Amino acid sequence: MVAKIESGKSIIGALNYNERKVKAGKAKLIMAQLYPKESRFLNFDDKLFRLTDLAARNARAKTNTVHLSLNFDLTENLNEEKLCQIAEAYMEKIGFGQQPFLAYQHFDAGHNHIHILTTNIDADGTRISLHNIGKLKSEPARKAIEQEYGLVKAEDQAMSIANQKNAKPLIYGATDTKRAISNIVSHVSQAYKFTSLAEFNAVLAGYNVVADRGPKATVMFEHGGLRYWALDDQGNKTGVPQKASTLYKKPTLKLLGERFKLNEYLRKPFKNSISNIIDGAISQVRSHQELKALLKNKAIDLIIRQNAEGRIYGLTFIDQNNKVVFNGSDLGKTYSAAAIEARYGQEHLILMSEEKTSIEHHASTHKILTPSENQQVTIDLLGNLLSPTEGANNQSLFDRQKKKKRRRLKL
Repeated sequence: MVAKIESGKSIIGALNYNERKVKAGKAKLIMAQLYPKESRFLNFDDKLFRLTDLAARNARAKTNTVHLSLNFDLTENLNEEKLCQIAEAYMEKIGFGQQPFLAYQHFDAGHNHIHILTTNIDADGTRISLHNIGKLKSEPARKAIEQEYGLVKAEDQAMSIANQKNAKPLIYGATDTKRAISNIVSHVSQAYKFTSLAEFNAVLAGYNVVADRGPKATVMFEHGGLRYWALDDQGNKTGVPQKASTLYKKPTLKLLGERFKLNEYLRKPFKNSISNIIDGAISQVRSHQELKALLKNKAIDLIIRQNAEGRIYGLTFIDQNNKVVFNGSDLGKTYSAAAIEARYGQEHLILMSEEKTSIEHHASTHKILTPSENQQVTIDLLGNLLSPTEGANNQSLFDRQKKKKRRRLKL
């Protein structure tokens, strides 16, 4: 279980946040502790007045609002009754057991979680200290509740909101689309090191999700808006887009921009290793598609970016082992789409040249003659034998033999 505590100055603002979720069908009020009515009979003013009445008893306190959330692992499907028990136990352990509070179960994220709204001003106007409440009170309370209710421990890093290692590609219509998108976006943004929206989308595409800024001429684009779409089997947008501000942790373009800057440093140690793997693969292939297939065996996904005319204008490499994303040009000039394509040609020419040299050398030492060539060689050899030899003064074979006989007779 992960507990998060936020303090503020606007009770009505925090209440409106939860009530809007209720109206949208994305939340439900499950508990109204120390209220004069049951939760199902409370209207908006009833909910608000109980808390503002206490807050007004200490006019000097600038902070009078406590809005916290308890977040559970994806594997924990806790029912409403259990959630209420956990909420009550947690509030008691952090020193808010005698304070009225409202507990809402939210359904707008991939994991089960509740929001609790209260005030830190008690009945006699005393301010309940929030100083270091997380370390001194919340952490011990969280650990005790995890053990008491058999919950997944936050330290195990198994919380879906922290690291959803079991995120799976979205299948439109099979599950709640918004929850699935929220799960995937949270997982990718936390696990992968990307430095641009294009690189972020290269990973999201593998999960059938895309982050979209809209057309450049729109107000949404100009104001840095961002929506997330589900993709069908053909990679086309489908269903209703989800605004970034409505998803868990609000993965807006502004927030992603901060991740881009951080990831610039986090991915540097992996640059040389992925470059070396690509170099080794290029020497064995002659096309982008062949390169893609070979790199796949080395846990590197190659995304080939093409325009409407089919022209390849960019390559993105995703190292699945190290969860690192690089555009080809970021690795160096020789790794852009055009440069790599040119390197295919060079490797091919080098290979052909080596093959040609090898064949010529083999032929020069082990030449195989055709029948007509054999016949010509035979004729040439006979001609050399029957023709006058060099330095014999053009004498015939008969004359040379006659001269030899005469020399022997004289002896």
